Amino acid sequence: MNATTASALVRRRGRVSAGVGSLMPARLPRTLGEVAFETRPEHPMVIAHRGASGYRPEHTAAAYELAIALGADAVEPDVVPTRDGVLVVRHENEIGGTTDVADRPEFADRRTTRVVDGHTLTGWFTEDFTWAELATLTARERLPRMRPASTRFDGRYPVLRLEDVLRIIDAAPREVAVVLEIKHATYFASVGIDMARLVEREVIRWRARGGTAPLIVESFEQGVLDALRRRDLRARFVYLHERRGAAADLVAARGRAAPSWESQRTNVGLDALAESGMHGLSVETSALSRDLVTRAHACGLDVYTWTLRPENRFLPERHRIGSSASSHGDWHAWFAEVAATGVDGVFADHPDLPREAWRVGGAT
Repeated sequence: MNATTASALVRRRGRVSAGVGSLMPARLPRTLGEVAFETRPEHPMVIAHRGASGYRPEHTAAAYELAIALGADAVEPDVVPTRDGVLVVRHENEIGGTTDVADRPEFADRRTTRVVDGHTLTGWFTEDFTWAELATLTARERLPRMRPASTRFDGRYPVLRLEDVLRIIDAAPREVAVVLEIKHATYFASVGIDMARLVEREVIRWRARGGTAPLIVESFEQGVLDALRRRDLRARFVYLHERRGAAADLVAARGRAAPSWESQRTNVGLDALAESGMHGLSVETSALSRDLVTRAHACGLDVYTWTLRPENRFLPERHRIGSSASSHGDWHAWFAEVAATGVDGVFADHPDLPREAWRVGGAT
């Protein structure tokens, strides 16, 4: 992370701290008149999505180490719990598609069906395993047909704990931020697992052993962020948004009366988010616009977007080249368009590509 980016993380719009290591949440400005704008980084912060997951199986040591080597400003570990309360780094709690668990006869009887955030899933779930059991599994490429080159690393790397990722960050040759995503907090609460407590415990342990990297905590459920915001984690808090629908915690509490994601991106919704103490929001690229960024910045909120990927399958139709879903399209133009919205940070599977696009396209 360059000095400008680090400064932007520590002192944005009236929040002042002694340094990156003492990064603390503070009251957000209530009106534009209270805003003390700083010079923004020339380009958005680049966050390696599940590590360099475009090149290596996601959430492996290889993916995180490569992300750091490729110059990522931050890495994004997703966390889910084990039966014995260890936070492991997986994108979801069902692990049949990203590990070798289905090939392990000793775990065949763990296959089951669960309803998670309204979705019925069948497979193997982290909360049914101890950490000692999960530690015997190895990771696999999630998208083998899209990214066959990554499959040669299948079976080489074990499942990681959050602790393992934080140690990789601490050992990095330069400062790298951590963007920690909490998964399925409401679902886990329904089965007796308090995600806020587990995250707090792990972050406190990390800080106690000398971890100083900037920390952003994000979730699609504001309730768990609110619970953590009241604790001294030296972190910033970002509310993840899908384009449509509503947050799982709000649906659980209010049913059909739950406010939609769209309503939370209106001026009233953004102002309420800022008033609540959140530091930013993170939206799908399909929901990103210069207008949204401008309005969010006026409320004192940072804006992030997910996920930049170069393959045709993930590009807007106007940027696709050829008929193969796995071929790379005109990602240079798409990534430059995203940066031109003024967004503060981007999640990317290939963390080296955004800066290449901006260097070629000259986006600011």
